[in-house]
Amino acid sequence: MRTDLYIDGQWCKPIKGGTFAVINPASEEIIHHAPAGTAEDIDAAVTAARRAFDEGPWPRLSGGERARYLRAIADGIRTRQAELAQLEVIDNGKPLPEADWDVADAAGCFDFYAGLAEGLDANGAEPIALADARFASRAVKEPIGVAGAIIPWNYPLLMASWKVAPALAAGCTMVLKPSELTALEVGAIADDVGLPAGVLNIVTGFGMDAGQPLIDHKDVDKLAFTGSVPTGSRVIAAAARDIKKVSLELGGKSPFLIFDDSDVEKAVEWILFGIFWNQGQVCSATSRVLVQDGIYDRLLRRLVEETRKIKIGDGLATGTLLGPLVSKRQYDQVLSAIDEARSAGATIAAGGQRAPGFNKGYYIEPTIIINAPLDSDAWREEIFGPVVCVRSFSTEAEAVALANDSRFGLAAAVMSADDERTERVAAALRAGIVWINCSQPTFTEAPWGGYKQSGIGRELGRWGLENYLETKQITRMTGKDPWGWYIK
Repeated sequence: MRTDLYIDGQWCKPIKGGTFAVINPASEEIIHHAPAGTAEDIDAAVTAARRAFDEGPWPRLSGGERARYLRAIADGIRTRQAELAQLEVIDNGKPLPEADWDVADAAGCFDFYAGLAEGLDANGAEPIALADARFASRAVKEPIGVAGAIIPWNYPLLMASWKVAPALAAGCTMVLKPSELTALEVGAIADDVGLPAGVLNIVTGFGMDAGQPLIDHKDVDKLAFTGSVPTGSRVIAAAARDIKKVSLELGGKSPFLIFDDSDVEKAVEWILFGIFWNQGQVCSATSRVLVQDGIYDRLLRRLVEETRKIKIGDGLATGTLLGPLVSKRQYDQVLSAIDEARSAGATIAAGGQRAPGFNKGYYIEPTIIINAPLDSDAWREEIFGPVVCVRSFSTEAEAVALANDSRFGLAAAVMSADDERTERVAAALRAGIVWINCSQPTFTEAPWGGYKQSGIGRELGRWGLENYLETKQITRMTGKDPWGWYIK
């Protein structure tokens, strides 16, 4: 595990020499002391990224040349996949098969953006038809410059790849402020493949000590943030001061509408996957489940039965499907949210407490809440844990209204055997991502982002690359006659 920051192609101690304890959430044991960067380290990293962009070769390479580096990083991730997955488990708590899936997706993300980098060469300049034949014009795409990226702790390596891969593909340089350890390993792999110095810089540390100086730094051209709404507000306020480009992927309270012609067993499976994957620490988790009256009782009974069967344990233990939450703070917040739901009049149909049999670790039972009042925090606010709220509805119009009655709009899901209805409901849902007859499958090729307070902009797919590109118009006068406005 790394003890240094990665700045300007070098491993270095934080200038003020600080560290922070890394705790295994399954055992509550300190497993490492990671480097805690501060404003001084951020300044050094931004200075390196600025120099690499303004003076270095990276933005001047062809897309194909950058693609070779990205593919080499993807290969490096795959070579170390088993090791990286285990590191994610002891750092984050998630079950090993989930971590292994995440690491494979991270490698695939670098491969995908390598292909888009090559496409920048193939597409070249876009000619523009002008009404005045004396001029020829074209539009070209160029990298924005220095990108500052702040990523959360729930998908450490994968969230790093979602930002680093498209930024590098576009020709930007980057300062990455991650929350967890495996993102530092991206720096190690980038270093191994010979990425030019300063192109990628990684500074771990606390939000106010390292994150805030990054968003405030005047030499950063673009800010990309994934995390909470309050922090997102601070990011966009800082961006507004300097008119920085910004993209935000924030929280959610995503609804899942299940109509009474749905297959109950399939619905239960997708509800479980939609809320208990990664211990429910997923911004898009479908944590508000709306079930039509005709199947509500039967579905709830089966959901409770299957929820109680979920194997809880250390993410490295065979068969574990629900690991510990990431930290004591998160554990306390989720238990507090469950207690507040009880106080508001909700019923706990399953779970609702510390998982029995664990003397150590941040384990919470997978929890089902019913009858949560519509104005309660349990129904309206993101809990970010293995907690799902379930309620019934009668009509399609009622379901859509309940689903859209939220300040969030990241994701939503709908299940029905009626294809026309699912398409109609998908069109009516105010969310950036809508799943039909499933919940949570995520693809690098498709856009990711939300409506309302769930964010600004889109990641992944070609949209993710466009986050890091500027459009430049280049117009040439081709006519031979003089302009003749001032000089006749």
